[in-house]
Amino acid sequence: MVFEVIPAVDMRGGKCVQLVQGVPGSEIVSLDDPLEVALDWVQQGAKTLHLVDLDGAIEGERKNAPIIEKIVSACQKKGVRIQVGGGVRSFEDAAALLELGASRVILGTAALQDPELVKQLSGAFGSECITVALDAKNGKISIKGWTEECAQTPVEMGRKFEELGAGSLLFTNIDTEGLMQGVNSAPTKELVESVSIPVIASGGVSSLQDLQILKETGAAGVVVGSALYTGRFTLEAAIETILCK
Repeated sequence: MVFEVIPAVDMRGGKCVQLVQGVPGSEIVSLDDPLEVALDWVQQGAKTLHLVDLDGAIEGERKNAPIIEKIVSACQKKGVRIQVGGGVRSFEDAAALLELGASRVILGTAALQDPELVKQLSGAFGSECITVALDAKNGKISIKGWTEECAQTPVEMGRKFEELGAGSLLFTNIDTEGLMQGVNSAPTKELVESVSIPVIASGGVSSLQDLQILKETGAAGVVVGSALYTGRFTLEAAIETILCK
């Protein structure tokens, strides 16, 4: 399995942004043209992009859908995989994105509230197209743009969604997300060792060493946002680091 560095293109209000722990108004990066940003990551070597409609995640309305459509269309032509999340609340939402050309849809709140949706979508489109987002704070799952906490743990829900047909998991450690203070690899390693499907890590990456730490957990890849946007390291350096070690 090849460990992959996946740049994040998070969108809010039509702009590409990076928030601190998902809090609206905490932007440390705000760029006017998400399509240009996405294509720049592709030019720098990205093979997969991580698109998130933050308006959809926080408010439930996928306001950035037209921009996502443009990015998916442009990247398809270049053979780049696209995984899309944020406000995907129904079978119809997910189906529309997959039919548009997204490689994977990411279900968060919808999966937690209606687990059978995962089974329905994996049956219709194949498990490889369905990723379930497990966002955790203090060891418990958070939903609705990280505004509500659930009783379940990532391991409990990871096993459940694997049984229901999810093809991969996206694990975000909210405790470190956006703080750029380094990763805590223990929760990721615990989840990786508890399931047999790929786990993509996210949250807290601030150095090339963090990438290596997460790679050693057995994760399939890592989504990186703030560290790339603020120049902690380049995508080229990240790719070279994980390929050489």
